[in-house]
Amino acid sequence: MAQTLVLYVDIDYSSPYALSAYAALEAKGLSYTLEALDLRARQNTTPQFGRVSLTSRVPTLVDDEFSLSESSAIAEYLEDVYGAPQYPRVLPAQPRPRARARQIQAWLRSDLAALRAERPTTVIYANKNPQPLSASARAAADKLLAAAESLIDERGGPLFGEWCVADVDLAVMLARLSANGDTVPVQILKYVETQFQHPAVQSWWARAKQAMA
Repeated sequence: MAQTLVLYVDIDYSSPYALSAYAALEAKGLSYTLEALDLRARQNTTPQFGRVSLTSRVPTLVDDEFSLSESSAIAEYLEDVYGAPQYPRVLPAQPRPRARARQIQAWLRSDLAALRAERPTTVIYANKNPQPLSASARAAADKLLAAAESLIDERGGPLFGEWCVADVDLAVMLARLSANGDTVPVQILKYVETQFQHPAVQSWWARAKQAMA
């Protein structure tokens, strides 16, 4: 299958959702072009991008004449169209682990808003937030950590025995705490450290740091 893929992301490389789609493409070893939009300059609201993306959001993946936004939808599309065994999996093969991975992705995108506000992704690779968490953000952090501890083993290995894109999503959310110096359990620290060794994650944060320079 000819590959004519384009991934639109934010020019600051600060979006965890853009990272998720980027990691899925990288893990599958697909050839693609990366296009970065300046969201502060509202480049995503131009008529030109509106003709590309149904929702004018990043990430947006373009595959020939088909385009798709929302990172979890992008991962599922890539899994369906560029599937195993020709390409590596980015979601678990079995129905129940795959459903759990989808649940984790959906939850992280729809909940924990107070934590995301007080610990933005920039604390991972740039300035930290010295302020303690508010009551609402603390409650969100406790909820996140409780769920993560039930999912992650003592070695901090991948959630379902082998890497999947949900590992990137969960690790980034947890790193909002660990990278900022907030207290997290040892198994969480191991998990974040392990998942951040993935080449796609490392190259993404390198882009983010370069964008800030």
